[in-house]
Amino acid sequence: MKGFKESLPIKTCPVCQRPFQWRKRWQRVWDEVKYCSKRCQRERRRQSEIKQA
Repeated sequence: MKGFKESLPIKTCPVCQRPFQWRKRWQRVWDEVKYCSKRCQRERRRQSEIKQA
């Protein structure tokens, strides 16, 4: 199992531009995951609300 984490898929968060790796809790919805955290998800919504106003 040595080096297992190196082979995990990586995505980049569109809000904070940081890379984040696959997590077991995301295994069924990995294709739908866009943000690295709930905080970034909230920030994205907040930014879109500000632009609309």
